[in-house]
Order: sequence, then C-alpha cells, then structure tokens
Amino acid sequence: PISSPYLEVADDLRIRTPYSKTALRELHGIPWASWDDELRAWRVPFRSYGELRRRWPAIEEAARRNEPEERKRRREAERDSEAQRTTRLRYAERRRHRYPLPAEDLPPMGRPVATEQYGVVVFTDVSGEVVEPPVLAAFNPHAMRADFDYVWGTWRSATLTELIKTWPARHEAGPMEHSRGWWQPTLAELRVARRNARIIERRRRNRDLGRVS
Repeated sequence: PISSPYLEVADDLRIRTPYSKTALRELHGIPWASWDDELRAWRVPFRSYGELRRRWPAIEEAARRNEPEERKRRREAERDSEAQRTTRLRYAERRRHRYPLPAEDLPPMGRPVATEQYGVVVFTDVSGEVVEPPVLAAFNPHAMRADFDYVWGTWRSATLTELIKTWPARHEAGPMEHSRGWWQPTLAELRVARRNARIIERRRRNRDLGRVS
C-alpha cells in the first residue's frame, strides 16, 4: 500500500498535492481519475490503484519539489547563481529602454516595429552613440554583424491605439531583419502585443479607479 501525506483513503483514493504540471500529467494518465472541485482533490477509484501505484513515485516527487518551503529553498540557492545574476543584469538593461540599431538601417521613429528582445515597441530617438561590442555580446547577441555599426535607440512600449492602427507584414521576418534587430510585425506578433497592451491598460484603469474610490 502507498503511505504518503498526499494520499487519503476513503470510499476511493484522494490525492492532494501542491500545483505541479508533472503531477497533473501523471494524474491525467490514470484511468477514471477525476478532479473534485468541492473536495479540492483528485479522486481515483480503487480499480485504478495499480496504475496510480505505478505513477506514484513521479507524483510524490513532483509534489515535494513544489512544496512552498522547497520552492523557497531553491529560489534562495539560485539567487546568487550565474543565471540569476544574468537575469538581474538583463532586467536592469531593459529598464534603460535602449536598444542597438544599425546606423545605416534605422527603423521609422514613432511607429510600432517588432524587435528581437522586447517585442513590439516604438522608437522615439537615436542618440548616435556607438554601442560597444562587449555590451552587444552580453545583451544583444543578434546585433553582431561585422558590417554594421550599431547606435543606441530609445524605445517605449506601443500603446493599444498604435498597435490597432499598425498594418501587419505579409511575411515573417527573415535572417536579415533579425540580424538588424527590427522588422515590420506580423499579424501574430501584433495580436500578442495588443493582448498585452489591453491587459496593461485594464490594470492601469483599475488602479486609477482604486485611487479615486
């Protein structure tokens, strides 16, 4: 028999675990297993015990890995890792709202364009300052063409109105467009950007309403 804090034996077998995609995948594979919203548990009939037992090691391991304390421990262990430091540096670079652009092939100012790093944005200015190769290599590996000089451009997020008015490209961007770092967005890219812009505007309206009330 299975002995586990995640398993309760009643008139059937009831499994409660922290959220885990792995555990869900395993539970979905058990015949006649079903989620009971009222009990907040997965219910497995005794006739499926054999399959549950076969899958249980993966379910229990996934559940333990997703316990709040275990997740907290992993986050703390990763906090000072190389990957975490790189993530912090990338976030800091994004907050500067600058982007390397080929000096001889600049995007149109004030119009939404797709970018390699930040999705669909609007460029507002070009500084003329040449981007140093180490910065390109660290944060913008797409901008490494030897025949291009890259300069810093300033960008902002595109508004929903701007995105709605933008005509999509007929074809996806090719290697040349990706290497220069910007291109006319496709309909699929615009749909993602519009959805994100709607979410941001909705949050802003709700925040403003909260301040008024």
